[in-house]
Amino acid sequence: MAVLLGLLTAALAGLALLALLLAPPFLWDDLMAFVSMARSALRCRRRFARRPPETLLDVFLLHARRRPQQPLLRFQDELYTYEDVDLRSNRAAWVLQRHLRLSPGVTVAVFLPNSPTYVWTWLALAKLGCVMACVNTNARGQALRHALEAAGATLLLTSHELQGAVEEVLPGLHSSGVRVFYLSPSSPTSGVPALLPDIEAAPADPVPAQYRAGTTATSKAMYIYTSGTTGLPKAAVVTELKLMMAASLARLCGLRRDDIVYTTLPLYHSAGLLVGIGGCLDVGATCVLRSKFSASQFWADCRKYNITVIQYVGELMRYLCNTPPRPDDREHGVRLALGNGMKAEVWKEFLRRFGPVAIWEFYGATEGNAGFINYTGKVGAVGRSNVFLKPFAPFELIKYDVAADEPVRDERGLCIPVGPGETGLLVVKITQNTPFHGYAGDAAKTEKKVLRDVLAKGDAFFNSGDLLMMDRQRFLYFQDRVGDTFRWKGENVATTEVEATLAAVGFIQEVNVYGVAVPGCEGRCGMAAVRLKDGATFDGDTLFAFTQDTLPTYAAPRFIRVQDALEITGTFKQCKSNLVREGFDPQLVQDPLFFRDNSQRSYVPLTQATFDAIQAMRLSL
Repeated sequence: MAVLLGLLTAALAGLALLALLLAPPFLWDDLMAFVSMARSALRCRRRFARRPPETLLDVFLLHARRRPQQPLLRFQDELYTYEDVDLRSNRAAWVLQRHLRLSPGVTVAVFLPNSPTYVWTWLALAKLGCVMACVNTNARGQALRHALEAAGATLLLTSHELQGAVEEVLPGLHSSGVRVFYLSPSSPTSGVPALLPDIEAAPADPVPAQYRAGTTATSKAMYIYTSGTTGLPKAAVVTELKLMMAASLARLCGLRRDDIVYTTLPLYHSAGLLVGIGGCLDVGATCVLRSKFSASQFWADCRKYNITVIQYVGELMRYLCNTPPRPDDREHGVRLALGNGMKAEVWKEFLRRFGPVAIWEFYGATEGNAGFINYTGKVGAVGRSNVFLKPFAPFELIKYDVAADEPVRDERGLCIPVGPGETGLLVVKITQNTPFHGYAGDAAKTEKKVLRDVLAKGDAFFNSGDLLMMDRQRFLYFQDRVGDTFRWKGENVATTEVEATLAAVGFIQEVNVYGVAVPGCEGRCGMAAVRLKDGATFDGDTLFAFTQDTLPTYAAPRFIRVQDALEITGTFKQCKSNLVREGFDPQLVQDPLFFRDNSQRSYVPLTQATFDAIQAMRLSL
């Protein structure tokens, strides 16, 4: 019997091994990812099924009770434990409630730079059941006023560091009934009180849970604004459940309680606040917060604070790779990097130079109803089309007409899915599992993001505005934003692809590609704003030869603008709107301009005479 049992066990083991060998590639990765994500989603939903519901604030309070002396925040030379932040947020909540008469459901705009004040202000407002509007600290004038109006904020909490921006709009805010306060020791502005002395003198007693007794999974927790690379920012609604699920993303990527997370991203954005700080609150980890990203100080900080996890977004990793090599580049304890927007060539260079850090790239939008995680580490991919997950978050990549700026539809009026290797617009079905909550105060813009009659009459999908490509192994790759891709000579030009190519030119440090209008020509002509490497000079002959060898004719930029610095948002997204508006007019642009001259096989200085010839259609492009 023992021999028979041994043979049976060996046979089963052999069958299991055979099944593993014959399974499609990445099947087990997909299955394990599905189990992890399903468990995470169920944990979040179970918390809200309790009576009373358990919010992210409650999770933080649990950590504060169980491990009060656990460090939560480090900022410069300051250290704040979970207990410290809990008590400070209690004091702030009492002042906001008693002095300012805040009541549950009121929207409060927070206009603060990165600091511990941001965190305890957020928690204070959550304890009062108030909604926080996270205003971009780069907002000025009309954009700042619009941010408050969109969210319906009646109170603005700010810092003396933003005095100029506040005073610029103060008369208008006062006339519309918005009260303004500095969270500072004193006020530099007449008529704007400073609240910090009152907060420091207030009792630290716990805030009664009755202030948030009406909180549910669908209650509004905060508004986070789109980055505003074009036009005025929109206030995306973040519900309590979405807040919890965003915070759990860090856990899904491997964040542990004993980790120390380095966050240089702005807290007015979802990556820094929800994934970075929120992720620490979820698992009980420590966050080292920096006021602003500094490439030169990044690794020194990682060594100083014993960082184990770093956050990145956009071009941050490229900036690190562009710093001069140092002998101690690999002397750090970072084991994990999580973020989004890293291009493949930067990914490879980062690993080569700084060592085997586990990269967890993810894709998602603050207002989006689903996203992806690259749980296999496939370089350049933003995630996978997971066969186990897709039924719970259905999505499609559909054909998109860049020139018409709309999806391509068939004779039935339905959208057309693209095949492997084709670029398509990402749309995610709006369901009970994947709801779309839209934007505050702007029903028209909310409706504009809903695409109807996609695969069947009457269905509704969230329009991501992003063009992605899926390969034959079902890996997904970000290609471009719909507004950034342009059409020239009958071909679609993806700006990110051209940027990645030009970034390999020896004298180019940074590049931003966009399309500009040319008289007498359909579509838009390619133009690139570039920043040169320190000490480098622009070489038109070399650039022409390089683009001739590496880019299709239609994709090679016809115009080059050399800038000292490229304009970016606070989350490292490149701004194109001003560049597009100024175009290649020498009278509008003070920077050096160059024109791709095929006859000279070089990029030559763009003269007024050349510009006039293009405008008069005497010079054909």
